[in-house]
Amino acid sequence: MPKRSPRPAATAAPGPPPPAARRRAVALSGALLRSGGLATLAALALAACAGQIRSVPLAHGTPERPPATTAHALHRLVDDGAPGAASLITRDGFAAARYSTAGVADLRTGRRMAPQDHFRAGSLTKTLVATVVLQLVAEGRLTLHDHAAAHLPPGVPATGDGDRSELRRVTIRQLLDHTSGLFNYTQDPRLSKQLYGKGFGAHRYDSHTPAELLRIALSHPPVAAPGTRYAYSNTNYLVLGLVIEAVTGNPYATEIRRRILVPARLDHTSFPGTDPVLPEPHGRAYSRAGARRVDATSLDPSRAGAAGEMVTTLGDLNRFFAALLGGEFLAPRQMAQIRNEKRTDGAYGLGLYATRLPCGVTVWGHNGDINGSYARTAGTADGRHIVSYRANTDTLPDPAHGTAVLTAEFCAARRP
Repeated sequence: MPKRSPRPAATAAPGPPPPAARRRAVALSGALLRSGGLATLAALALAACAGQIRSVPLAHGTPERPPATTAHALHRLVDDGAPGAASLITRDGFAAARYSTAGVADLRTGRRMAPQDHFRAGSLTKTLVATVVLQLVAEGRLTLHDHAAAHLPPGVPATGDGDRSELRRVTIRQLLDHTSGLFNYTQDPRLSKQLYGKGFGAHRYDSHTPAELLRIALSHPPVAAPGTRYAYSNTNYLVLGLVIEAVTGNPYATEIRRRILVPARLDHTSFPGTDPVLPEPHGRAYSRAGARRVDATSLDPSRAGAAGEMVTTLGDLNRFFAALLGGEFLAPRQMAQIRNEKRTDGAYGLGLYATRLPCGVTVWGHNGDINGSYARTAGTADGRHIVSYRANTDTLPDPAHGTAVLTAEFCAARRP
């Protein structure tokens, strides 16, 4: 869900860390059912649960490939303190997906992470929200220059206290690329303690409405004038979810299902609203509350909403990003817009951002965290090579070790 400074809020709708750290972040994910069928997937899952595999190819009848390149990097994440980590790599139409795992999905039972496990994806939600907004732009129902206040459902606050009118000056583009200057609601001192501080246990099942969270954000002064600088804020995508609802007449999650999940067969992705339970199968999620490690598997995800409530699998993440980067969801003009980072000095596009690796490869994707879960997906510009990875904790102590996951796969692919 959202993030706080200097690191986006671990219980909020995750988005990328600050530009320098974000540049060093990691990516990976996949699509399993297309690669080896149900029988292959079932066999793989059983082997994984039994602790018999760490890195295997997922498809039959394809040329042999070396073991997944990310295995060592995943073990480094576990050495850093993550209970478990997993990655999925897909190339050229999911012909030979490769899954790797390290550590455990459940500290009590020792169960390993399985490829089909569901998990909370945090700010990876933002890329799907941005995709729908850009589809509405292509349909002529919005423009990137429209002011946000012109597209809010009835009863939603468009201003803060007194005569302030932030949303009357902020544009759709500025919401998408985090240059709106709107205060990040997950950094509100009182709310942040409830979301990811010592108050998490007592407030983990609290429900929040977008209007309520927006009022909290607008009770604080803007952090910058609209359009003047990049400042990551979960409030931006909270507002974009409301914009989608006002323009289409449907909740943002309904539009994402209709426009993205169904066409791309993302059958294991959902937007739970206030439902605290993860779909089966799933492992556990672990977070820190003060000095204690707590099980954060169950929580009310309305704290994140359109900024980061999505639940998914590694396979669905790979399938979505392969389709998006491959041009299946957006026309060429909107694809150019979603990648445009000029207004943020290379920090962020419109719900998507680039990571430039040491070997010269540039990959595109997003990351996300929420209590007990961190995930990242990145792919080549054409969407033919995708990596998603996840950890069952919300913090990467050493971002460089996240970078190593990306570098291991994308840079290794360039070697003879």
